[in-house]
Amino acid sequence: MQRPKKGTVSRTMMKNASSKRDATLREFEERDLGDDIAAAGTARMLRPMRATMPTSIVLEKDLVKKLRAKGAKRGLGYQTMLKVIVREHVDEY
Repeated sequence: MQRPKKGTVSRTMMKNASSKRDATLREFEERDLGDDIAAAGTARMLRPMRATMPTSIVLEKDLVKKLRAKGAKRGLGYQTMLKVIVREHVDEY
């Protein structure tokens, strides 16, 4: 049997990789991962999915910097942090 050229992948290697992916996919589909996700404490749900509309606003650099810092404390990006703030305080105006 000839050795595959450097930089190429043999059929056996491809088959093994495919079989590993299939096994992982089967396990993922068969297991209820809800308890694992809850125990990890990494999943966050801010609000139920609603119809959204894309918007565009111009923000000062220092405001974006503050939003990034506050969002990082909660594990959020600055845009998501901005949405949280707007949602929590929109009725005050």
